[in-house]
Amino acid sequence: MPSIKTTLAACVTSAALGLPAFAAAQEYTIGVSIPAATHGWTGGVNYHAEEAKERLESLYPDISFTISTAGNPGEQANDLEDLVSLRDIDALVILPFESGPLTDPVRRVKEEDIFVTVVDRGLTQDGIEDLYVAGNNHEMGRVSGEYIHDRLDGEGNVVVLRGIPTVIDDERVEGFQSAIEGSDIEILDMQHANWNRDDGFEVMQDFLSRFDDIDAVWAQDDDTALGVIEAVRQAEREDELFIVGGAGMKDIIKRVMEGDELVPVDVLYPPAMIATAMDLTVQHFVSNGPVVGEYILGSPLITEDNAEQYYYPDSPF
Repeated sequence: MPSIKTTLAACVTSAALGLPAFAAAQEYTIGVSIPAATHGWTGGVNYHAEEAKERLESLYPDISFTISTAGNPGEQANDLEDLVSLRDIDALVILPFESGPLTDPVRRVKEEDIFVTVVDRGLTQDGIEDLYVAGNNHEMGRVSGEYIHDRLDGEGNVVVLRGIPTVIDDERVEGFQSAIEGSDIEILDMQHANWNRDDGFEVMQDFLSRFDDIDAVWAQDDDTALGVIEAVRQAEREDELFIVGGAGMKDIIKRVMEGDELVPVDVLYPPAMIATAMDLTVQHFVSNGPVVGEYILGSPLITEDNAEQYYYPDSPF
């Protein structure tokens, strides 16, 4: 990256030749590292990353993106090394596959004086990234818990399907627990289902075999919710409980729109946040204002009354 003195000299030269100052604009490469489309939500992340790349490269010819996808934490750590050594990136936008295994690799990127934006799954150490972009995970859990609390009048049995062991999973569970604290709602069990449909099916089958009285299921994620729905239907227990997922998958939103009693609501957590992160990272290079800190999206409750505004039938998720 050129020094300030070099950049000023280039601008002076441009002025002397009668050229506009922006002719000497610095070119930047932004690396985007995201999980592979292993389930619906990350499929949406991949879709929105590619859409944002095309849009931003058209708007800013001096900025280019390189997107890498990884199927596991080790592969993603290797991708980061390649982005730094082979692509010579000026900034990194990363949605970590898992928080713990990616914390040290991201720290090593930051030590190369590279601007770092972390998306969704926070690192296990504070202060590494320059910018953090995410949905409001604590709020997502709290909104889900409040709905279940109110729907059950503060009394009943609930099972919880957690996500992948990450900071955001912890935040969601903390928010959920805070919403039902002090009530007579009992969490019968909590198990990780990894935000995965098949795992959701298996965990819910286990819950149904062990618990005769379940009033509500917090699935936390819409992919997981689809697995839960199938397990509940196979057990023929649809009339005994209801399910609250989260993210805004079009299949779940459609159920909410149609008044499905098994899935009465959803809580928004949009995969398009990767595009927000890419937009803000670009602004670090093109804006004269600071782009650091946290950018947290809202997590509204999606009901039959407002579901239509969140329904995008052409979306992959």
